[in-house]
Amino acid sequence: MTPPSKTPDKQLLHLVIGGELEDMDAITFKDLSKVDIVGVYPNYAAAYAVWKAKAQMTVDNAEMRYFIVHLHRLLSPGMDE
Repeated sequence: MTPPSKTPDKQLLHLVIGGELEDMDAITFKDLSKVDIVGVYPNYAAAYAVWKAKAQMTVDNAEMRYFIVHLHRLLSPGMDE
């Protein structure tokens, strides 16, 4: 008996970026040339793991923030998954 084939997970792209902010109440980077574009990930779980690691590495810099951008929502606005 052959094992059931696994259906690949749906790809929901997420981008992780970060940098120093001008003001903690807004998302305005101090210097766009220094924004850390960490990478694009196939799902939220993978992006979250990288976001968490990057955020922990910069915990001593209160002005540094990392974000997860839901690219799949920008590419396909009607997709809610």
